Amino acid sequence: MHDVLDPRDLVPDEAEQLALSGYPVGDLRAAALEAAAANDLAALAEVRTRLAALERSPAWDCEEPEDDDVLLKQAATVEPVDVDPGLVPERIRGAWLGRTVGNTLGKPLEGLTRATIEIYLRAAGQYPQVGYLPLLSPLPEGVGALHPSAPVATAGRFADVPRDDDIDWTILALHVMETYGADFTTEQMAATWLDRVPFTQTYTAERAAYRNLIGGLQPPATATADNPYREWIGALIRGDAFGYVSPGDAASAARMALVDARLSHTANGKYGEMWAAALTAAALATDSAPQALHTALAVIPPRSRLHGALTHVLSLHEQGAEKTEALDWVDSALGHYPWVHTINNAALISIGLLWGGHFMDAVGITISGGRDTDSNGATVGSVYGALHGPDSVPSRLIGTTHVHVRSAIRDYDRVTVADLAARTARLAHTLRAEREES
Repeated sequence: MHDVLDPRDLVPDEAEQLALSGYPVGDLRAAALEAAAANDLAALAEVRTRLAALERSPAWDCEEPEDDDVLLKQAATVEPVDVDPGLVPERIRGAWLGRTVGNTLGKPLEGLTRATIEIYLRAAGQYPQVGYLPLLSPLPEGVGALHPSAPVATAGRFADVPRDDDIDWTILALHVMETYGADFTTEQMAATWLDRVPFTQTYTAERAAYRNLIGGLQPPATATADNPYREWIGALIRGDAFGYVSPGDAASAARMALVDARLSHTANGKYGEMWAAALTAAALATDSAPQALHTALAVIPPRSRLHGALTHVLSLHEQGAEKTEALDWVDSALGHYPWVHTINNAALISIGLLWGGHFMDAVGITISGGRDTDSNGATVGSVYGALHGPDSVPSRLIGTTHVHVRSAIRDYDRVTVADLAARTARLAHTLRAEREES
């Protein structure tokens, strides 16, 4: 599915992307799906040409700028806040621990619907979820399959943090910032991808951008050429590290996230990474999830679809809605988006942070919403750990399994979480000193 080398996936997926973005696709998606099913490459090529000629409908009422200067001006409206530098290293350690644990908690259920996850959790005796899930055999009736990683990501089946792109990208961002500093370029990030990341360990938008780099394209064309996944969650999951090194400075975090995101994403895909980076930066300066979420919201264009969705989730919480009502709203209002889109998954991340009373509660609520459960669990765990420190992550979930990290990033396999956290804290201190000097 979603093979960036196969027009049978690319053309129908491009039709869906355009339809969700205000383009009058009409019957072109049905035509693309029919041609794909018939393996009619000539018909697919014709549909692709027709899709490329479409113009956005005049009735489209969102404003989703692509210009970097406009996005940076929006982010710059968020003023930095003071942070106690003595608290930063521990809060960063909490973020790294939370990210690795949250990712593993959601990994076996990735791609499942909310209803299917409930069936599995009840069968496992974990409704609500309280820890790593067992691998049930046979699967409960109504659960067709778990994610392919389940055999190495369920309780008792992993000795270290299982390899996952959600953790790989955070490690890579740290490496790039250590190598090039806070003013790294998109081109330097691209070169590091080619040097450090195996192509087969990238997915959707990142794989399309990687393919484009190999084909000789340069950013930002790498994000748009045959890349129907340019507003999916891939950039959002890459943002946390930029927040880790910018405690209290959401604007600086968002700026670095934008430099990274433009390699593979556009519009709400870029906004998602800016939001995630701003969120972790804000979380390191407060213990209030609503405050951090309001801060992060301010870096997003105010008339974008992402801003609208996240504003509604915050409003539901402020009005005293129950978590079930918020999860129901995601299903009803955002259910037409692909399960790995930025907008619906960012809403689920917000719900977990707003309604979660403790670490497992926050991560569990988000996972229960379905969709990209490992990515969402990682981000919620990361932000929760940043808000409340390492002691907020249950020690029973860390044990001996969340000490070393399996990674596809060259030279980083079995790096320790403690080392990643210490290096991140040192870099945050260095970058803070550089900003103060300038």
